[in-house]
Order: sequence, then C-alpha cells, then structure tokens
Amino acid sequence: MKKMFTVYDRYIFTQVLVTTIVAILLFTIVWIAPEMLLNTIKKILEGEYTVKTGVLVLVYELPKIFGKAFPVGLLLGSLFTFDKLSKDSELTIFRAVGMSFSRILAPLLVLSFIVTYLCFVTYDKWIPYSCQKLKEIKGGEMLTQYIYTKKDENNYPEQAVVVSRFFQNEMTDVIVMNFSKQVFNDLHGLANILVAKKGHKGVNPKGEPSWVLEDVTSYDINAEGIFKKITTKNRVDILNGEDAEDAYTIMINSTKRDRDINNKDLKHYVDLLKRENLDEDYRLMQNKYYQRFFHPFVCVLLAIMGCLLGFSKPREQRLIGFTIAIGCIFVYYITLPFFDLLAEKGVLPPLVTAAFPPMAFLAAIVMFYKSRDL
Repeated sequence: MKKMFTVYDRYIFTQVLVTTIVAILLFTIVWIAPEMLLNTIKKILEGEYTVKTGVLVLVYELPKIFGKAFPVGLLLGSLFTFDKLSKDSELTIFRAVGMSFSRILAPLLVLSFIVTYLCFVTYDKWIPYSCQKLKEIKGGEMLTQYIYTKKDENNYPEQAVVVSRFFQNEMTDVIVMNFSKQVFNDLHGLANILVAKKGHKGVNPKGEPSWVLEDVTSYDINAEGIFKKITTKNRVDILNGEDAEDAYTIMINSTKRDRDINNKDLKHYVDLLKRENLDEDYRLMQNKYYQRFFHPFVCVLLAIMGCLLGFSKPREQRLIGFTIAIGCIFVYYITLPFFDLLAEKGVLPPLVTAAFPPMAFLAAIVMFYKSRDL
C-alpha cells in the first residue's frame, strides 16, 4: 500500500489541494462580494433582516456558488501547481527519473474524483436544501397561473383546470372546464364550468388525495353551448387520487428552477412531464437531469486540462495558460443555455445536448495532449 501512495503522490495531492481551496475561496469571495453581500448588509441596516438572518442568507447562498466554484477552483489549482513545478524544473526531474505523464497525473486524478463527488452531492443535496431554507427565510409569495389538462386514454381532453394564483397547498380563483364528448370542427364542447374563489390540496370523502374547491359556482351547458343551469356549492372535489398528486407535483415544480429539485424528485418530475405529453418541458428537464451526472465529470476534465496547461517551458509566459483556462471555463458555461434550448426545441436529443459539452472538452484535451507531445 505504501508503494502505491508515494511521497510524490502526497506532495502533488497536497499542493493541488491547497491551491484549489484557495482558488475556490477567491472565486466565492469575488462572486458573493459585489451584489449579494451589499444587498444583505442593506437589508440588515433597514431592519428587514437581523444580523443572524443575514448571516444565514449568505451561508445558504454558498452551495449555489460552490457548484460552479469546484470545477473552476480545480482547474486553476492544478494549473497553478503544475505551472510552478514546471517553472522550478521539478517536472523535468520527475520525467528524468522515468515518470510517465499518466503517473504524474495519478494523484491529481484522485483529487479530481473527490471533487467530482462533492460537486455531485452539491447539486443533488446541498443546493436544493439551501434553496428551500432561503425561501423559508425570505418568505414565499403567491405564484401566478397554472393550467392542467386531464386527458383520456385517447389523448382527448376531459378536464382543464386553470389556477390563477397559488402558494403551497392554497389556490385562489380556480376555473374548471369539464369537456363533453362532442367535437365541433376539432374543438371540444364544454359540458360544465366551475368557478371557485378558493381551493386547496386535501382529501376527498374516500380518503384519497384531491383538489378541494370552496365557494363554487357551477355553470351547466347544453349541447348548443348555452348555459342551462347555474348553481352554487360549498365544496367540489376534483382531480382525485393519482391525478391530484401528479397535477400538484407538476404545478409546484413548474415554478421552480431545476437547481431547486434534488435528483430523485427531478427524475419523478421528468417522468410526469413525459406522461402528460408536455414535450418541451419534458425535453428541457430531461436535459437538466442528465446534466446532473455529466457536469460533475467536468471536474476531472478540467483538472487534466489544468495539468496540461501547466506543462510549460521555463521562459513561457504564465499568462498564456491562465488565459486559455479562463477561456475554456467561459466557453463551457456560456454554451450551456444554447444546448438547453436545442434540447427544449427537439433539435437534438437531451442525452446528446447534456453530453456534448464535456465530450467536446474531452476531445480538446486529447488533441491538446497530442500537440504537447508529452
């Protein structure tokens, strides 16, 4: 075991670890200082936050920053370390004693896989948790308009539910349109319209999940499309059982960003979108789900990229390597929304759009490695 983990491995691992931590801290400070910190201090001075609340807000903002800081910090940490080793001729000594490039890279790969795991856990656990805590601190607000359409086995609409505003389990100004079996020029006729002032997610008399409407006005419509009867009801249960759960899940998640949802819930949400034939939303969120697994892998690629850029000649300008590194990071993050759009519009499959950026990085690393003749 001692032969596998040598003094060289401990030396490189420690050097890259320290510089990576420093790079992550600097990235975090630069990210949080300009606006986030000033806004928090302003709200403390105005009395909107206590000092404790302001500190908690900043702490819960950190996981979102770490999600981007981990790969960037690892790239800069490996680049700075190997550039220093190169300038001090230590890499030349390592090569002179017969160490191959893959052997030199070994301790860096071990660290990169650790950071990859941390990045994965950050997106799966820490960011959704911190986002939930931030909502609790800042207080929720009523969200506007959601439309759910229930369809039969032939994909014909049976019921459309329009929620004007909602917050958690509470809904206001709900309109329910129950469709008839008659179709006129490809338009489905209406059999009944329900208008409710309030609604909430509860249970029906059978004990099943249900959307419960209160203070309901019911408009019955005849075959000619004319109101034939108007009645009022204290309570009406709609979307019972699995339909109620699915509609509620889609409604709540439709207002969230993908980073607010953990992997398990995101996968369930993607499956629901597919089942409800919400194609654009399904493709976009499936792309986001795949990115949860491909994005952490970028940490390994950036670590290797930093190592390659660090193999420089003694008189070669250090600025060149750092410029290329910053350019790689910029290109990666600036192109992610473009690939999201390609997935959403169905131009490319979500698996391709999620995998293309890291695969492009991998191809660039291979070509760069061959050009350096290492």
